[in-house]
Amino acid sequence: MKFSNCINYLLTISQHEVFQNFFTRLSPYGITPGQYGVLNCLWENGPTTPKEIARYLRLENSTVSGVLDRMQRRGLIDRVVDPNNRRSIQVVALPEAQAIKDNVLKTVEELNIEILQDFTPEEKEILMKALCRIGRIEDEESALCDTTDEP
Repeated sequence: MKFSNCINYLLTISQHEVFQNFFTRLSPYGITPGQYGVLNCLWENGPTTPKEIARYLRLENSTVSGVLDRMQRRGLIDRVVDPNNRRSIQVVALPEAQAIKDNVLKTVEELNIEILQDFTPEEKEILMKALCRIGRIEDEESALCDTTDEP
C-alpha cells in the first residue's frame, strides 16, 4: 500500500489542517482548540469534574489536568470544592470564559462551515458518520454525529 493511502496518514494530515485553522481563528480569544473543548464542556454542562471533562473530550486525565492548569493560570476556569462532596473538585468557567463564549461559538460554527464548504450535504453526512464510526462514537454520543442542523 502506498503511504499516502494509509488511513493514519490521511487522518493525521486532515486533523493537522483543521487544527491549524482552529488554532489561528481561536488565538484572538486567547484559547487553543483543546481549551475550546474544555470550555465547550463547561458551557454545555456547567461545573464539571476533571474526570468528566476527560470523558467528554475522550482524553487522558493527565492531559486534561495540564490543560486545566494553563486555563486556570489564564483566568478562564477555577477549581473549586464541590459543595455536595468536599472530596470532589469541580471545574467552573470564570467570567472571562463566559465573556468570550458567543464569539468563540460563532467562530467555531464559521470554521466548520468553511472547512466543509466544498462538500455536498450528502458528502458532509457521509464524512461525519464515517468519522464517528472510526472514532467509535456510540449512540449516547450520537448528537456529535448529527448533521441535521448544519446549514
